[in-house]
Amino acid sequence: MSDLFQNSDKAGAGYSAKDIEVLEGLEPVRHRPGMYIGGTDERAFHHLVAEILDNAMDEAVAGHASRIELELGEDGSVTVRDNGRGVPTDPHPKYTDKSALEVILTTLHSGGKFSGKVYATSGGLHGVGISVVNALSERLTVEVARDRQVWRQSFSRGAPAGPLERIGEAQNRRGTQVTFTPDPQIFGETMRFKPGRLYRMARSKAYLFKGVEIRWKCPAALLSSKEREEGIPEQEALHFPGGILDYLTGQIGQRATLTPRPFQGQMKAEDGVGRVEWAIHWPADGDGFCHTYCNTVPTSQGGAHESAMRSALGRSMRAYGELVGNKKAKDITGDDVTGEAAIMLSVFIPEPQFQGQTKEKLASPEAGKLVETAMKDRFDHWLSEDPRSANDLLERVLERVDERLKRRQQKEQRRKAPTRKLRLPGKLADCTSGAQEGTELFLVEGDSAGGSAKQARDRTTQAILPLRGKILNVASASADKLQQNQEIKDLCQALGCGVRGDFSLDKLRYERVVIMTDADVDGAHIAALLMTFFYREMPGLIEAGRLYLALPPLYRLTQGGKTLYARDDAHKDELLATRFKPNAKVEISRFKGLGEMPQQQLRETTMDPAKRALLQVELPDRSEEQNLDAARQIAMLVETLMGKKPELRFKYIQDHAHFVEDLDV
Repeated sequence: MSDLFQNSDKAGAGYSAKDIEVLEGLEPVRHRPGMYIGGTDERAFHHLVAEILDNAMDEAVAGHASRIELELGEDGSVTVRDNGRGVPTDPHPKYTDKSALEVILTTLHSGGKFSGKVYATSGGLHGVGISVVNALSERLTVEVARDRQVWRQSFSRGAPAGPLERIGEAQNRRGTQVTFTPDPQIFGETMRFKPGRLYRMARSKAYLFKGVEIRWKCPAALLSSKEREEGIPEQEALHFPGGILDYLTGQIGQRATLTPRPFQGQMKAEDGVGRVEWAIHWPADGDGFCHTYCNTVPTSQGGAHESAMRSALGRSMRAYGELVGNKKAKDITGDDVTGEAAIMLSVFIPEPQFQGQTKEKLASPEAGKLVETAMKDRFDHWLSEDPRSANDLLERVLERVDERLKRRQQKEQRRKAPTRKLRLPGKLADCTSGAQEGTELFLVEGDSAGGSAKQARDRTTQAILPLRGKILNVASASADKLQQNQEIKDLCQALGCGVRGDFSLDKLRYERVVIMTDADVDGAHIAALLMTFFYREMPGLIEAGRLYLALPPLYRLTQGGKTLYARDDAHKDELLATRFKPNAKVEISRFKGLGEMPQQQLRETTMDPAKRALLQVELPDRSEEQNLDAARQIAMLVETLMGKKPELRFKYIQDHAHFVEDLDV
């Protein structure tokens, strides 16, 4: 014990009052930038622009500016200018030897947004935004056009590089211009602004406030080839009279929606200061988003306003469902209503409370009350105005309720029996290999085909699961029907990887899943039902390239000792014309089904990896933006052909009937 205290004394021997440091001015920002902008990565780097742009937006929202310009320089700088009132340049009453401009740029917690007299609502709250940018900039220059005079002052790493100077008279000009270059000592030598990211930031600000025009300018040399392909312009005037509704409409584009019109509106608070605006739509493909803002600042982690919106819509939809007599409506939650919606929500309130300086989550209770009051009654009216659309939306919401309850039930079952041994369906003829690699599960229609496949397979690596008839169409079935369907239960047990949110590719028992159905209309329908099941319940299996279609022959062509197999009529005609002598007598036999095909022929044509042909089922990579439209089209096509609305299928058949040349009926 004495040694312990001796070591402790030695460790603290040099610790005294002279070791206590006091960081003054902007030194804390340069020592700990993460505390003020969340780090020194790319996100924090671009947040510097957001701080300056937010100041300009505060001027616009307050009614003193109508135009903001955002310009990138080839030297790595960014310039933000507005036509607002301009930062005050007269001496500060407390620091008489400094102008108000210099105090704002060099002193933390200084600004005009504390009392509420200058700005009723604002994105800046703590008086640290522009001073933090100044501290983390290699150089920063401010020009102010105010009282018919133009003033300029420059700074370097937070310290004035010279005094405030009057550089001339303002000719039809007013407002503030800030030009800064981030400090490579803080962010590294290679960090550069990405025009696409800043353009999208500017565009979102323009959407959020109808009364402002944001002029974007970027030298062509700064645009990457990818940004050019994405349509990032060199110059553009961003002005959206419709506000966030314009943004929502642009994002939805030509995609089908569950309701013909969006739920949108706005409301001012009783005190006349607070305001909420929203626009919500429900894409039919379920590919939505949720963008929320407070005083034009994006709140990516949501907060009080987002929670209140979900609660209001959930309570309203639940009340509507109970009104029309649906017993399941009592289980509706806000997430069921908004989970697949495209949402734009913007609030303006005085003195908002955020979690952290980067303002990613709103914590103001009054924002929640404002949103709840505004949206609940209006959503009630919106639903009652168009009962048909409301019922379509209610139907999809109840599907989400079923899915959620099913996931919860599965989770509870796993928790109750965590050590239960994996049960396999009795009709599964499993392979002997215990490893996933190299193994295959063949899904065949009926016991007859299953018997032939079992005899034709390689028992070491190939498993057979016969399915009785046509499986359930999961696109039009409720969660209850899915849980009760024995064929789907057997399939899920055989694969062992779970469904939807519980899906795990690592738990998949086979490397490949092969749909092997007869080469006729019924076989194609069964294959379509199975692909719909995997697309809805196990999309990860398709995305991983694990789902295949077998290509069994429809015809056998024999002449003497030559035997060939044809997949369909076109292939048969091609083989007759190219592989047999003209006018030769060729015996043509059509397979009625895989169950009647001799096991040797089934092995040679369909199951032997060395001779067979498989068709891989693919989905576009949704992580790549250019593939999003293709993914949405697939979702819409599945919903049209396999969903609950027969009128959509009927219209599709009418529109595409003229493409059909031969029918196999």
